Parts: sequence; structure tokens; C-alpha cells
Amino acid sequence: MTPYAATLDTIRAAHERIAPHIHRTPVLHSTALDALAGFELFFKCENLQRVGAFKIRGATNAILQLDEKIAQAGVVTHSSGNHAQAVALAARDRGIPAHVVMPTNAPRAKREATAGYGARIHPCEPTYEARMATCLDVARQTGATIIPPFDHAHIIAGQGTVALECVDQVDGLDAIVAPIGGGGLISGIALAARELPGSIRVIGGEPSGADDAARSKASGELVGMPKPRTIADGLRTGLGELTWPVVRDLVDSIVTVTDEDILNAMQLVWTRLNIVVEPSAATPFAAVLSPAFTRAVASQGVRRMAVVLTGGNLDLDVRDLVPAV
Repeated sequence: MTPYAATLDTIRAAHERIAPHIHRTPVLHSTALDALAGFELFFKCENLQRVGAFKIRGATNAILQLDEKIAQAGVVTHSSGNHAQAVALAARDRGIPAHVVMPTNAPRAKREATAGYGARIHPCEPTYEARMATCLDVARQTGATIIPPFDHAHIIAGQGTVALECVDQVDGLDAIVAPIGGGGLISGIALAARELPGSIRVIGGEPSGADDAARSKASGELVGMPKPRTIADGLRTGLGELTWPVVRDLVDSIVTVTDEDILNAMQLVWTRLNIVVEPSAATPFAAVLSPAFTRAVASQGVRRMAVVLTGGNLDLDVRDLVPAV
């Protein structure tokens, strides 16, 4: 068996560890959206999670496992927003310093929220290389431990706790649909799902302007996305060394959608479920609504599925949804 980054046991341990520090988020259902999609949809509302996103799960799991002496030097990460906020809050909960490297094109609301949780923000150019270089520099200067956004065993295990809750909250799930950026969430979900009872499919939704996961899975080799362009800012990151094998082997399908599809799905969630989600969170629902999704699951008997609404942090100004050139 391939030694993946997490197992059902480590995901269950993570869930027990982080339970006092997170919300057990609700699941919402809409018959109108069922009729529109042609499936029974159960929306896992991680937009109502602490920091407004699922990222608090992985960040808390990683930070709680740091040795006390090491933890006192603080933590550092790089993120466009939701992981930044999660690390800042998880560090504050433990009483240790947090440094966050954020690209200059990160949404204003996410920058302000990260600072509000007490983190020191280090701006950088909006490229993966700049983010990593700045993060390493801060770690050298401060002695802080790097908490990666997705490519880390403790992060993946923490994010996988979403699957445990979905299965517990919705009987008879056939599938869980989640967005793909760096792959930490969908990897954790897939690793949990493969060991849970039943045959739960795991399906990814990805922006067509940042479709490295779909292209990687189609080719069987990890490919990059040097200049992603999508309104879904949380999904502009490519897969990592730990997440790619899980996506390659255990994610059943990846459906790509346009930015227009994402905006339409986001509007439907806002108006039908009466909750606010960001573009990244609307991406899996956009995938479910696409003809490609129906084709992908046509022969798999998929009827009841959980759709993970990953976050609700955005500036309510359409100009902030337009990616930087």
C-alpha cells in the first residue's frame, strides 16, 4: 500500500485533538438546488467555521503538535488568506507568535483579518517562488516553525476531519465534492473516505484558469501552473509532493469550471441558502451544476453528495474579485 501522508487513524486523532478549538459546522439542504442540479445536495458549511474557513482544522492540528520549546519561537506560513487567518488564530490560541507571508494581491479583507488575529504580515510578490523565499527568510530570522498551507501530514489530517463530520451528519452519502487548490482538503477527505464504510466517491472542482490538478490527473504526471488566473484566489496554488499522489490515486474525478460558472454558483448559494461564500467555496457547487459532472458520475450511482463550502471570506466589492494581471 502506498504510504500516503495521513490515515483514517491520524484523521480521527486530529479530530479529537482539535475538537475544542473548532466548530462542528452545519449541513444545509435546499430542495430548489436539488432540482436544479439533479442530485441530493448537502452543503457542509465551512464558511461558518472559525476564521470563516476550513483551514483552522489543519492549522490547529499542526500547531498543537509542536514541542513546547519549539513553539515558543512562533510559527510562519505563506498564504493568500484563509490559511493565513487560521495560522494566526491557532497561534494566538496557543499563545505563540505568528508571522504570515501574504502576496500583495491577497484580498484586503483577508489581510485585515489576519492582522486582527495578531499575526505580523510580511508582504511579497504574488508568485509561489516569492512566497517561499520570504517565508524561509522569516523562519531563519525568527526561528519560527514553518506551517505549510497544504503539503504537510498534520495539515492534511486536520482537513480530513471534514469527511468524518460529513459522514456523521448525512446518512448514505455517495460522494463528497470539494475544491482543489493545493490539495490538502481533498487529500484528507479522500484518505478518510477510502477507509470509511461504504463506497464514497471523492470529486474535485477546479477553476479552468488554474487547472493543474485536472491536467496532472489526465496525464498521470504532476504539472505546474505558473500563471493561474481565476477569481477563486484560494485555488491558485498547485499540488504538492504529498497531495499529488493522493489526488492521482484516490480522487475519482476532477471537473473544471469557468469563472462565470463559479460566480453563478456563488450567487445561487447566496440567494438560495442565504449564506455568504467566497469564489473558491462555490467552485465545487459550480462543478456539480456542469454537464461534465453528470457525465463523470453517470455510471457510478451517485445521488446523495456532500458539497464542501470551504470559506466565506471576501471583500463585498466586485472589483476585488478580479485577479491581478
